[in-house]
Amino acid sequence: MNIKSIYVNLPVKDLDKTRKFWNNLGFSFNEQFSDEKALCLVLNEGKMYSMLLKEEFFQTFTNRPLAGSSVTGVLIAIEVDTRERVDDVIGKAIKNGGSRYREKEDHGWMYYDCFADPDGHQWEVMFMDPAKIPQAQE
Repeated sequence: MNIKSIYVNLPVKDLDKTRKFWNNLGFSFNEQFSDEKALCLVLNEGKMYSMLLKEEFFQTFTNRPLAGSSVTGVLIAIEVDTRERVDDVIGKAIKNGGSRYREKEDHGWMYYDCFADPDGHQWEVMFMDPAKIPQAQE
């Protein structure tokens, strides 16, 4: 099985605030799939997206209640190309209305930090150096 692309659907309260937040972090949107009910956040063109759906619209896709911002339903991890980029994204997220929900960690081969967006969705931003991954002991 090989998945062609992934769309992570997340409920949001305010599309204008959400658009501004992600634009300020340096991300863009696929306008073809964005309208007054949803934004299509481009995470990796052609492969990874997040559909940021107004809560009322999101609710039409499920028969379960929304989890809300006080519980964790999913942790979304994204990998970037450098440690500096991790710090840059986190800094921009905090500056633009996001919040830190745990401290960064450095495992030598993996460096990551975390933020919650204005709707409370938790994002982990990480950099991994495959050359530094510890080898399994036999």
